[in-house]
Amino acid sequence: MGISDAEAVQAALKINWAEMPTYNTIMAVAAGAGLLLVVGLWRRLAEPAGELHTEGFALAFGVLGTILTLTGLHMTLTWPLAAGGFPFDNIVFGEPALAFGVLLLGAGAYLWRRGRILEEHPERERHLAGLAGPVSVFVFGMGLACWGIAAAGIWYQLFAAPKEEPISGLLADHPMVEAVFISLLYFLVGFGAVLFPFALGGRRPGLAKVLLWCWAIAGVLFLLFGALNYFTHIGLIVNTM
Repeated sequence: MGISDAEAVQAALKINWAEMPTYNTIMAVAAGAGLLLVVGLWRRLAEPAGELHTEGFALAFGVLGTILTLTGLHMTLTWPLAAGGFPFDNIVFGEPALAFGVLLLGAGAYLWRRGRILEEHPERERHLAGLAGPVSVFVFGMGLACWGIAAAGIWYQLFAAPKEEPISGLLADHPMVEAVFISLLYFLVGFGAVLFPFALGGRRPGLAKVLLWCWAIAGVLFLLFGALNYFTHIGLIVNTM
């Protein structure tokens, strides 16, 4: 015996959005833009004759760092942020966003106050290596953390969208597709972060090139995927209210 259209609607997924705050949309866009700007700054540092415009990078890092720090901090400290489900989002999205946000704020503050020194230094990359060397230990650790998130995403088939979500929901019956996609992004970010301490200083240009490609690809994909989610997440909310 079939069910009526009204019964089908009642059987559809319903979410109490008062208990499911979500803002990994702006977090993804900000993280993607941040990765791309780090790549852009690094490449300019490798060109001794090129202009850095450190104040511009400082402003950009400050804006993106503020967004990621505030959202990441709230998501990290509010446990679980989504009482209706997905408590692992606090770890998967909140903590990496907080870490990247604070790093961007630190870099932005330095570039705003001391950027002129970096611009005029005859050996920019070596000077930056001395500055970033200590914090590179944390970057390395967060790279390993990103690998852990990537492994968990595939092992537990995380990140799959429900059928009620536009576009992404078309793959609801194939959860491994989105799990592999998002996990690959975290793997790329993590791979670049693990290489970071060893690529500083310009002495290993091959490692730096791999790092920059990893972060450039991940940055573009995070930015575009976050922008797409503004439509898909709005659709999910409308379809599950």
